[in-house]
Amino acid sequence: MTEQECQESVRAQHAVPLQRHREMVKVKICGITNRGDARQAVESGADLLGFNFVRTSPRYITPAKARRIVKKLPESVSTVGVFQDENEEKMLEIARSVGLDQLQLHGDETPEEVARLKRRMRVIKALRVKKPFRAAQVAAYKRADAILLDAYSRKARGGTGKTFDWRIARQARRAGRRIFLAGGLTPENVGEAIRTARPYAVDVCSGVESRPGKKDARRMQSLMSAVRASGKKTAR
Repeated sequence: MTEQECQESVRAQHAVPLQRHREMVKVKICGITNRGDARQAVESGADLLGFNFVRTSPRYITPAKARRIVKKLPESVSTVGVFQDENEEKMLEIARSVGLDQLQLHGDETPEEVARLKRRMRVIKALRVKKPFRAAQVAAYKRADAILLDAYSRKARGGTGKTFDWRIARQARRAGRRIFLAGGLTPENVGEAIRTARPYAVDVCSGVESRPGKKDARRMQSLMSAVRASGKKTAR
């Protein structure tokens, strides 16, 4: 066998696994509050970690503490700052200080605000799903890098443990945006959620916690196992 034939053989052997890897659903573990949880999330295989800078949240973390955690993370892990109706310059200041890769907006931010921030950073816009929910709500944020769909709750914007009809997320994909699926996802239901919604990523918070703000290593590992199993079933 010639050298060229050997190289082509190696590429052929790896073609299918690489294709499946590209199609695997991304996993974001949100509400990281300490270094131990961050390390365990990364070791379990998380692609993104979320840090909550909303002061009223039980998962709030100070920028200084988040910065110390982010400094220790591998470059392969994307860091996301969660904000709610925060001043634009304040968000960018925190992002620079901490070393964030993306902003996640959970408030009533307008498409225009998202467009302005997008000039500076990657932006995920969170939308709360309640009936009737129309794809036009997703299409309005055409400058966002991704849309996160979460269950509606009067009490809180995220981290409530509530689910919604995952078929809505599948319909929302028609707007041409990457969809992050959130809201009540757990190791027990994430496989079904992925098969139903076919999202770009899943965003999990309370579903892998022992209490608000404290992650459970075993549940994170179980979640990743369920995601991988679902990915194998849906890969083409």
